[in-house]
Amino acid sequence: MRPRSPDESPGPQPAGPHRAVDPRKLRADDLRYLLAVARTGRLVAAADALGVDHTTVSRRITALEKSVGQRLIERGRDGWTLTDTGRAVSENARAIEEALNRVADTVAGQDSPSLHGTVRVTAPDGFGTAFVTPALVQVRRRHPQLQVELITATRQLALRPTGFDLALVIGVPSSSRLVTEHLTEYTLGLYACDDYLARHGRPRTVAELRDHALVFYIESMLQVGDLDIERHLPGAAPAFSSTNVFAQLEATCQGAGIGVLPAFLAQRTQLRRLLADEIDIRLPITLAVRREAVTHPAVRAVWTALRQEVAERSAELIPG
Repeated sequence: MRPRSPDESPGPQPAGPHRAVDPRKLRADDLRYLLAVARTGRLVAAADALGVDHTTVSRRITALEKSVGQRLIERGRDGWTLTDTGRAVSENARAIEEALNRVADTVAGQDSPSLHGTVRVTAPDGFGTAFVTPALVQVRRRHPQLQVELITATRQLALRPTGFDLALVIGVPSSSRLVTEHLTEYTLGLYACDDYLARHGRPRTVAELRDHALVFYIESMLQVGDLDIERHLPGAAPAFSSTNVFAQLEATCQGAGIGVLPAFLAQRTQLRRLLADEIDIRLPITLAVRREAVTHPAVRAVWTALRQEVAERSAELIPG
């Protein structure tokens, strides 16, 4: 018989109408496995977080589904997602997990509860590095037993979000399974290095930009509509493109062209701001949290830290 891939279905999935469940047949420890899959979206990643192999995760999820008589996870485009029943079960399971952590703190003689577990955050590469990373470091200093993970990518959130607890996105995501909050805005401007300006001259009007090389995202691979350059500079076509904002920044510093860059990154360099009065692009950053993660203390701690980081450094996001 062919061995099953780590992220194939854990086994036969129970289905059918709701029925009474005998709590005595439920194993509370199985709920930790469900929470791990809910957080990571992958059986292998959940296994790594729990310190077991993926077959154990598969077996325990299957046992839990059999006990409740309902499908709790299902295959999604980007990994495993919770069903409606799975979300309800995992939300209640968090209370059990937190109770176990409090027991561990009590045994260890800690007067105040510490935060445990793993919080995964996704964010655009630039904002994630410059703002999310310092916020996560501060949380870790206060709660050294907490594990934090940061995934950076400039992309849209999936309609069926999985694999993260909090997400920072450009624009406003629409999903009933997310709790969203407008976190801040940031400025994009035109920047160039002295070498480029010496060789090609300084554009004096927006119309003159068509005679210059621009540095920006790859249009055909761009997944964030708010970053569509046609919206902000009609008729402009980047000569140097990258999916990574740090590659764009470096290319601009090396004289490849005029970069359309976040001010909070460009102002750390010797780049010159161009046409500041004419080109001042404002984009929103939205903080999104999966509904089942909203009440988790560690998630709330990261949420608070992100708000504080942005509030204290707002002048970098929108320079005066």
